[in-house]
Amino acid sequence: MFKARDNEPEYARLNDPASESINRYGLPIEKASEGDALHGKSLNINGDDSIGENPNRYKQHGFYFNADNCIACHACEAACSEKNDNPAHIAFRSVGFVEGGTYPAYQRLNISMACNHCDDPVCLKGCPTRAYTKFTEYGAVVQDPDICFGCGYCTWVCPYNAPQLDPVKGQVTKCNMCVDRLEVGLKPACVSACLGKALDFGVIENVPDGCTQAKSEIPGFPRTDITHPNIRFQQTRSTQREMARVDSTALKYHRDDADGSFRPALDPKHGFKREWNFGKLLGSHENAHIAFTLSIQTVMGAFAMLTIGSWFGLESVSGFTDGKAFLPALLTMLALTAVGLFKLNMHLGKPHRFYRGFYNLRLSPVSREIAGVSLFFAGLAGFTFFALSQLLFDNRFPGIVQDVFAIIGLMGAGVGGYFMYKLYRIPARPFWDHWHTAATFAGTALSLGSLLLALVALASNQLSPELGRLLAMTAGVGLALEGIGLLFHAQDLQGQESEGTASFYEQTTTYGYPYWLRNGLLAFALALAVSVALIGSNSAWTFIVLTLMALAASVIGRALFYVLVIPTTMPGAFFWRNKGFVEHARESGLADMPQMGVVYERHHPFKLGKLLETIRSTSLSEKIAQVRRIVTG
Repeated sequence: MFKARDNEPEYARLNDPASESINRYGLPIEKASEGDALHGKSLNINGDDSIGENPNRYKQHGFYFNADNCIACHACEAACSEKNDNPAHIAFRSVGFVEGGTYPAYQRLNISMACNHCDDPVCLKGCPTRAYTKFTEYGAVVQDPDICFGCGYCTWVCPYNAPQLDPVKGQVTKCNMCVDRLEVGLKPACVSACLGKALDFGVIENVPDGCTQAKSEIPGFPRTDITHPNIRFQQTRSTQREMARVDSTALKYHRDDADGSFRPALDPKHGFKREWNFGKLLGSHENAHIAFTLSIQTVMGAFAMLTIGSWFGLESVSGFTDGKAFLPALLTMLALTAVGLFKLNMHLGKPHRFYRGFYNLRLSPVSREIAGVSLFFAGLAGFTFFALSQLLFDNRFPGIVQDVFAIIGLMGAGVGGYFMYKLYRIPARPFWDHWHTAATFAGTALSLGSLLLALVALASNQLSPELGRLLAMTAGVGLALEGIGLLFHAQDLQGQESEGTASFYEQTTTYGYPYWLRNGLLAFALALAVSVALIGSNSAWTFIVLTLMALAASVIGRALFYVLVIPTTMPGAFFWRNKGFVEHARESGLADMPQMGVVYERHHPFKLGKLLETIRSTSLSEKIAQVRRIVTG
């Protein structure tokens, strides 16, 4: 248990003699009443099984930030990092600001932000490893970095950038509300260190002495309807109608005169000049996701066309499955799937802990995607094995066995494909949170899946005119579906009052030429696919050119999909929480200096020894219990 000093000042001690019963979101503040099964449990902090005597132990606590008093001294950051022994590139609490006006009417509004320990924590729901727990004690959302395998999905879904993915350790850490201090009646370290009484802490909805407001929004703070954050604000000083960010994000905040709220608006910081930036585009840390999604969607589309087309008696498809191109196509699909899964796994911070991705099937779309894709891979592998067995052992196995694996594969493709889409419908990332994501993923499956089959058929000299038309028509449908989704996406983004409008701005400027190159390739590929479907052509060069155009459009488009997303994070500063400075530090070598707070992104090795040690040290009963917990949630 944390040791409180004898001379702790009063401002560092919790003091909530009374509190509300219901918060502003209509939820009870008390998380566990007397007699509840979760009442009277120890938090086992550092192995200490004692229980804190705080009378408000089971009530939701939260931070209170008085923007009128914050002077941006960063004492809260320093205290937090010192207590948690954070390296220079990790900060659970950070201070940013927005500014508006010109001298002498210049105004600056500082914002100190950490985890808000939300009523509906999307980090907990999204985490596939179940590393997060929402405790009844103080309502704290606590994360266990030892369980985390470093996928970083919680950093995607959190609207406030609270979870911090450490590129060095390959795991996520975050603010734990200083529950060890709360247990002995002390406020969190950041609050105790605040010089200007800008930060306070207590039972949520309680207004500290000397304050009059308990607002849920201030300029620059993301929308609250996603997670119902437990933080309240005071800001009595008036601000300019427009408050701009000083980091590289092309956003400012415009005041709505009707209700006084501030909403995101475009701030074109670097003009409207189009650029290429192909190095940044194709050198993203998310390249593993590009390889995974494109390969898996391609194979899912091809497999569905082969199995369903054969079952429905399409003559051209049946000719393909009965011919010499069938087995090479299956082996190619199996290899592509294996490569995609390998790339995704090695993208993890702890790739040897891949099995933990199944731990949260009840809540996490990532766990469900992993389960679906794994089921698809098993179905494809079984289907391919029995197809090979029939060739080698002269049809000794009944065809129904192969059909069963085909059904398993299709079920896996349906589940995996759906949750591959759902995991990107993130309200905190407006650029992704649009139906065009589904149109793009489905379009890729149709276009690249059909063209994969066309190339294998060409290589095996088995591309009949009928099959060529069918595959070209399918590719055309996929390309058209993707194009329609992109048109509506662009139209909707330009009218949004969200970070999505800044993403569209970056798309047409920073990556303007790749954006239009992708659009052009997509249009030409669609025109060529339609002409082949209508006129017919068995020319190898026609299909090769069509495939290269569609593949290039897909790779560029998927790269844009990942690099352009702008989350609903808090404003940064010139050097801290500034994506532009991070890129500059890595390019210039400043990241070699620890005091810059920037490190290079990196990939982590698969530690087979640690995996084998875990297998050896885990008893059979515990293994069975883990499987049971995975299945039952």
